[in-house]
Amino acid sequence: MSSFQFFGMQPLQADPSSQVGTALDGIKAVVFPVDGVLTNGTITLDSSGRELPGLYARDSVAIREALRLGLHVAVITGRNASAYRPLLEAAGPVDLYLDGGDRLEAYESFKQRHGLTDEECACIADDIEELEILKRVGLPVTTINGVEYLRNRVAYISVYEGGRGCIREVVEMILEHQGRWPYGDKPVQGH
Repeated sequence: MSSFQFFGMQPLQADPSSQVGTALDGIKAVVFPVDGVLTNGTITLDSSGRELPGLYARDSVAIREALRLGLHVAVITGRNASAYRPLLEAAGPVDLYLDGGDRLEAYESFKQRHGLTDEECACIADDIEELEILKRVGLPVTTINGVEYLRNRVAYISVYEGGRGCIREVVEMILEHQGRWPYGDKPVQGH
């Protein structure tokens, strides 16, 4: 038996990567917060105290491609991050929970809206604030610079930092595994 246990996943005698592969098969949605995943965790304000949002271009492209290729995307934050709304809406129909409401309640609302189960969702998180969501999803992920507490409690640790490509990596990993990422080495299903 493995010496660790993933949230939402039972340890198997097989290599942990086989668990990730099995989880990837059924993923239909990706959920992540603004701070520490969509961004590097830095909050920049102008001289009037308004937040100056910024997105890493590769992550922005990944969000747009995820939506285009059929994944649902939700951005859930525990603080008011409405300054990100125009940037995220430009990517397509992203489900945005940017008002600082209850994260778990937002996640449940997102699932219900799209008829999703926990096993069909991946969550990328860098800190304990998303712990309750990570415990439920089929594919819990943390960033390479995520807090130590999450490292042995997720199925996958991204090789990228938050705000610097972790969203792109996870989206590509899901869609390539499912044969839907048209920019990789694997042939796209149906072609």
